[in-house]
Amino acid sequence: MTAKIRLYVEHPLGVGQSVPLDKGQTHYLFGVMRQAIGGSILLFNGVDGEWRAEIVEAGKRGGVLRCVEETQPLVMPPDLWLLFAPIKKARTDFIVEKATEMGASKIVPVMTEFTNAGRVQRDRLQAHAVEAAEQCGGTFVPEVAEAVKFGKLLDHWDNARHIMFCDEALAGQTSGLPTIAGPWAILIGPEGGFSEKERMRLNKLDHTHPVVLGPRILRADTAAVAAMTVWQQTLGDWQQT
Repeated sequence: MTAKIRLYVEHPLGVGQSVPLDKGQTHYLFGVMRQAIGGSILLFNGVDGEWRAEIVEAGKRGGVLRCVEETQPLVMPPDLWLLFAPIKKARTDFIVEKATEMGASKIVPVMTEFTNAGRVQRDRLQAHAVEAAEQCGGTFVPEVAEAVKFGKLLDHWDNARHIMFCDEALAGQTSGLPTIAGPWAILIGPEGGFSEKERMRLNKLDHTHPVVLGPRILRADTAAVAAMTVWQQTLGDWQQT
């Protein structure tokens, strides 16, 4: 039986494994999608790959699925973090969703000097990452970290992880991405750009590489997608497809 619905679950998956549904999943499957006993659902948990499961119990308050067969193994994304300054709510949601679809392994909101956003609701953004993984067919869900201040981020940075620094001040110039293997992070600034102090600190680091994203200054959410496209095409798993 073909399964068209995918769900992320926080439960082990394997042949014969029973998976209880929480309240939200119960409502979605039986109230919204009108599924019934015997129906097939695709499950993944970010660890055990994707599994086809059958509905064995269905009720208004809960339900149970049972794993039948593995449909695809766990596929890990490249070791790429997306660091971005939060912007307006809907556009921040967009960045998290697209970063998940495009293969970020971790997403980190960064509070820069010119960041103009309120409190970052990590749980809400993590839920958007889960939904994006469910829809794009991924078997891994990136962690959305707690928001961190720019200075603190760099104070505790592992120098083995290179930073692709997308500097809007270089728009119109030429500066490409070096093909250096290993762990990377992409850094996207706020709508007001990086401060001169922040830019100077970044440019002093040996593991930071300023990159130009074309001749025009991009919105922060557009820049995140453009930067991940450049990195994936140059160093990521897009090269394998």
